[in-house]
Amino acid sequence: MTFPTPSPADWKALAEKALKDRPIESLIHLDADHLAVRPLYGAATGVQPLSAPRPSDAEGRAWDLRTLVEGDEPVAVNAMVLADLEGGAASVVLKGAMLADSAPLTAALDGVALELAPVGLDAGLDGPEAANGLAVAAKGSPRAKLMFHMDPVSAFAETGAAPRSLDEHLSLAANTAARHAGAYPEARFFLASGRVVHEAGGSIGQELAFVAANAVALVKAALDAGMSAEQALQGTVLGVAVDQEYFDSLAKIRALRLIWRSLSRAFGAETPAVIEARSSRRMLSARDPWPNLLRLTAAGFAGAVGGADAVVLDAFSRASGRPDAFARRQARNTQLVLMEEAHIGRVDDPAAGSWYLDQRTRELAEAGWDEFQKIEAEGGIVEALRGHVIQPRIARARQTLEQALAKGASQMVGVTKFVDADPRPAPVEPDRPVAPRTGGDACEPLTPMRLAASFEAQEAGQ
Repeated sequence: MTFPTPSPADWKALAEKALKDRPIESLIHLDADHLAVRPLYGAATGVQPLSAPRPSDAEGRAWDLRTLVEGDEPVAVNAMVLADLEGGAASVVLKGAMLADSAPLTAALDGVALELAPVGLDAGLDGPEAANGLAVAAKGSPRAKLMFHMDPVSAFAETGAAPRSLDEHLSLAANTAARHAGAYPEARFFLASGRVVHEAGGSIGQELAFVAANAVALVKAALDAGMSAEQALQGTVLGVAVDQEYFDSLAKIRALRLIWRSLSRAFGAETPAVIEARSSRRMLSARDPWPNLLRLTAAGFAGAVGGADAVVLDAFSRASGRPDAFARRQARNTQLVLMEEAHIGRVDDPAAGSWYLDQRTRELAEAGWDEFQKIEAEGGIVEALRGHVIQPRIARARQTLEQALAKGASQMVGVTKFVDADPRPAPVEPDRPVAPRTGGDACEPLTPMRLAASFEAQEAGQ
């Protein structure tokens, strides 16, 4: 017995019946980049197949399990660093007052074999001074795996002020990199990050564009400082945020590899992208921190499946302050479970072959490239920030995010849905206040936001 094959009209009628007579088009929505996201994808809607695997493994692991260690006292920081490395981390990034001088930084790294465990810095506009301190701590070992991660553009964009002109900060970072390049051939010098855009509420396309424009500014400064294009490109790490929207987050990472391939070719020295994915802070809730564990797991999954070379997950309590040892262990173990129990890294590019993810990757890459070209036409990232042309576009994307939550088009567990009336707090240490920077340059800052903040304020006011 044979059955007639339903016609497209029949399928459409069945779908609309399931939708209670709503049109199929009601399932299509536009994101903050004005890209259409459809309910179904197929060969007819897809693009050419893509593959964007990470270029190599990290010391036998699928990716580098990296932790962020924030602290001011060298002894306390050293204890946290050693605990992370002994607890499964492969590398660490340091942030805090101990970066101000080589002596406390050296003390913070006591017992750490820098030839085996890469150590990075998150020092903002003081990146060159911290880089010099890390170089001293490495004691001239040519095999030391240092990550200076100088990123003056992001620091300037977030704070809106700098003691020198941003051009001078870029030049200082580049000259510092050129001075240490010969002594530390395995070092990474720059972090061209776009996370400042994400944390301010920006769209994926805007974040990717900021990464690209940031990288161009850093590489050009490095060339002016006497570094070769190959040195500058290989010494640059790309930074993006990953959040609970794991499909979009992993597609973002894959799209960044496509953008970087075009950029490095333009500089005449095509090199594989090295990508560090850090978990989003705008997705974290403070009133009830425990659902953050779900969001952070999704973010870690996205970083791993998307092909990031290194993944950094915040502690679940980070929205309220610096985490305790338990919260830090949870952050490490989340990645260890994904890596060693879920075996997420067993496949080079798990997203390859999906019509939806291939198309989403391509569309995000094109959106990022279009926004990048706009920034370059506006004079580059430095002039675009000074001229206040990027900030309004990011503000509009932020408004789209906030409206989606306010109207119920998107939800946050523990914040807008399944809200615990009596949440349990998690212990934290208060953040150290940062003194405002004044002097040579200024712009409208890209101030970090949290999507849950307005709902938490309403809850507190009741």
